Amino acid sequence: MILYSMPSSGNSYKVRLLLALLGREVTRVDVEYDSPDLAEAHEKARLPFGKAPVLVLEDGTALPESNAILCCLGEGTRFVPEDPITRAQMLAWMFWEQNQHEGVIAVRAALLTYPHRKAEATPERLAELLTRGQALLQLMEDHLSTRDWLVGDGPSLADICLYAYTHSAESLGGFDLAPFPALRAWLARVEALEGYAPL
Repeated sequence: MILYSMPSSGNSYKVRLLLALLGREVTRVDVEYDSPDLAEAHEKARLPFGKAPVLVLEDGTALPESNAILCCLGEGTRFVPEDPITRAQMLAWMFWEQNQHEGVIAVRAALLTYPHRKAEATPERLAELLTRGQALLQLMEDHLSTRDWLVGDGPSLADICLYAYTHSAESLGGFDLAPFPALRAWLARVEALEGYAPL
């Protein structure tokens, strides 16, 4: 398999983290912003939706979208619950991550991190994202205050998916995680998983 991965991206990191936890090998092509490798990937139409990550399977199938890749790689592993209701709850968290969480938590980090996004990082925009992000983190805190994992009795794709941008929310996005002890304990549980690899 070949993984087109943006090293600084949480969406790409999700896939790398799952591969590490599963102990699966992959040939990695790093396609960071403004890199020659990214330009070449675009030129050769390696990114079907125009962005990383993309996993190219052994048969040549190019699979875009981080959470779709997680579902493909996770099939038949301990990270996908067998019970259909628990599996649906896992997917609900993954949909929420892309629909709500990523567009706030990741976007604030991007505005503060990437030079080409600097013009968008107005005080008003950053303040709005901070307020919205703290509410999203509170939602996770409330949920995790009574359980170790987002769904079921063990880690699932939902935990891997939401860990990616949440774990760097403070260091890259400027969110204060001190008010969220259950969330911080959950981050530590993910980091304690055998095979864990950092961003």
